[in-house]
Amino acid sequence: MKILCSKLYQEQLKSILEPYLQSDPKGIKDFKLYLDTVILNMPSKVQKYKKSIYFDDKDIRDIEHQGYTIPFVYDEVNDTFLILGITEKNNMVKA
Repeated sequence: MKILCSKLYQEQLKSILEPYLQSDPKGIKDFKLYLDTVILNMPSKVQKYKKSIYFDDKDIRDIEHQGYTIPFVYDEVNDTFLILGITEKNNMVKA
């Protein structure tokens, strides 16, 4: 099993964290560490997450983490989880 992050996710995460680099580096580290833990535990808790409210696809689910929504999809054929993005909760345009 693999967990991959899309380029969009990486760019969005960077833009979320960048404003706080100077003012709260410890807070950023704690946020990122907890986020990484949530993502690493995702495979064992996949059924816990609801169908994404942003995509009309039953295979895309949302993780909610500290006011952010992280949509992901599981590719059964390749046994891979793909993190699609990260945005403030309810701030994403529906696809």
